[in-house]
Amino acid sequence: MLHSLTEFLTAALGNSPLEWLAVLTGFACVWLAARESLWNFPVAIFSCALYIVVYYRAQLYSDSLLQAMFIVLSLYGWYEWLYGGRSKTALVVSRTRGVEWVVCAAFVGAFTLGFGYYLQKHTDAALPHWDSFTTAGSLAAQYLLMRKRLENWWLWIVVDVIYVPILWYKQLYPTSALYALYLGLAVYGYLEWRKSMKSEVGAMKHA
Repeated sequence: MLHSLTEFLTAALGNSPLEWLAVLTGFACVWLAARESLWNFPVAIFSCALYIVVYYRAQLYSDSLLQAMFIVLSLYGWYEWLYGGRSKTALVVSRTRGVEWVVCAAFVGAFTLGFGYYLQKHTDAALPHWDSFTTAGSLAAQYLLMRKRLENWWLWIVVDVIYVPILWYKQLYPTSALYALYLGLAVYGYLEWRKSMKSEVGAMKHA
């Protein structure tokens, strides 16, 4: 037991400084998003750039590609939060529309099967279909976050639950622990955004 604990601590503490920096900035960007702070976008861009390298080294190619996509989506989301509301005003929290759920579900299913098959047949990717599912789920959640849809936090909870064991399996212990913390942040973000949405609705009724 003591030997196993020693091996774990050695592996965790021995992980690259690059991963630790990615972990810290990753936590910061999700916390900022939960607080509806625009600063979540520049911090996310920096963190994602680091994770491109971290995931590629761990043979999680789909997740490495995901980080590059997140950088592009973060730039778009930054603009949307500033000017995506009515008459180019700041975006407010709202519910996900039915058509958005259908599109997200179709995308996640198609990407998981298609890209998972590609990774399985043409690369040495670890856990190709699980890797593809978390990638697709994260993209769907990020899209809803960009549009300030309240339910984006539901998708993040599902994705985080799956990421924790995958990253642990790949011995990315700090990042696995980060995703465990993300679960708590996702719940916190949902509660904060729901409160914000109710405040906006109340303000509109009294306007």
